[in-house]
Amino acid sequence: MSEDDLGLNHPTGFRHYRSYVGSSKKYDIMAAHQFNLLTSLGLRENHTLLDIGCGSLRGGRLFITYLLPNKYFGIEPEEWLLEEGIKKNLGQEILRIKKPKFSNEKEFKLRVFNQKFDYILAQSIFSHATQKQILTCLSEAKKVMTESSFFVGTFYLGDANNTKTEWEYPGPVTYTKDFMKNAATENKLECKFLKYEHLNGQTWMVITNSANIQKIPDL
Repeated sequence: MSEDDLGLNHPTGFRHYRSYVGSSKKYDIMAAHQFNLLTSLGLRENHTLLDIGCGSLRGGRLFITYLLPNKYFGIEPEEWLLEEGIKKNLGQEILRIKKPKFSNEKEFKLRVFNQKFDYILAQSIFSHATQKQILTCLSEAKKVMTESSFFVGTFYLGDANNTKTEWEYPGPVTYTKDFMKNAATENKLECKFLKYEHLNGQTWMVITNSANIQKIPDL
């Protein structure tokens, strides 16, 4: 494939299935990065996974082929992006075999699938979201989590919390650890920050029910 096909000459946020979701040059390693972390946190083929903002299935292509049929669920508001991801990364035969389910839900309504999830992934979602969107997302997540579920997400750590009222993309926004802890507590959940080094300098965290917090590995 040419550099143009791979989006290597495009900036982050450019309307190309690879560059729209981040650096095209890191497209492959970011997929592996997410997959390695979730499997290290206990994800296995029989678990259900909700991938919030699954984009062009950068990580989804690995999760879908790994998980058993009917176990992967992806939400992506940009319909064109998801369609391109399916076309370029998977193809219809994998969809027929693995039976992933998708939604173009735009308001963090995670109950759209009428399904509970063992793992919820929000990779580089809170790094663009408003405070209200984060609180809505965690409120919805609480409703689709079991007692042992892990919500795994990232954010850019900063000295101040984002005060913008609209989704900020492609530019990132920052939040403090206290904000994330309080957002979890508000939904009767607890938050643990990981040392696992993010390739783009974000901070990984796991949010879960209090009875389950000690089960999070020290990563």
